Amino acid sequence: MTTTDDYATYIAGLPRVLAGSAALFRDADGRVLIVEPNYREGWALPGGTIESDRGESPRAAARRETAEEIGLDVPLGRLLAVDWTLGPGRPPLVAYLYDGGVLGEAQLAAIRLQEEELLSWRLVEPAALPGFLLGPLGLRAVEACRVLDSGEGVVELENGRRPDAS
Repeated sequence: MTTTDDYATYIAGLPRVLAGSAALFRDADGRVLIVEPNYREGWALPGGTIESDRGESPRAAARRETAEEIGLDVPLGRLLAVDWTLGPGRPPLVAYLYDGGVLGEAQLAAIRLQEEELLSWRLVEPAALPGFLLGPLGLRAVEACRVLDSGEGVVELENGRRPDAS
């Protein structure tokens, strides 16, 4: 067996992690843009799976998914949160959340939903996000809003919550 074969066997035996990426868009009043998927319960932020097998980065995935899902192709701002989430029936997920910025009236009017995946969109006050975005996603979005309001750096999360620093 060659060294290349040994390395391929080693890589094949490593644990798997899923990766997703999304953008947090707000309006001038600070409300957050959420979308309603047709394939699961609850709402979501514009975003999706990082196509890492094609060399896609988290930032590029968030921008691509946003363009596909809501028809807006805008440069993303800084990284707000990274969340390690566990879920039944799937490997762990690492979720990246970027600042999508403040959308003006013209941009909001230009939103075109990807009909294959989305039913609707709406703007929601940050405090109401956990009622729409289920589980860790709602907590992650609230933490990202706090980061934006406070000006602090990227927040590290586990299942949507800040890990115990002890």
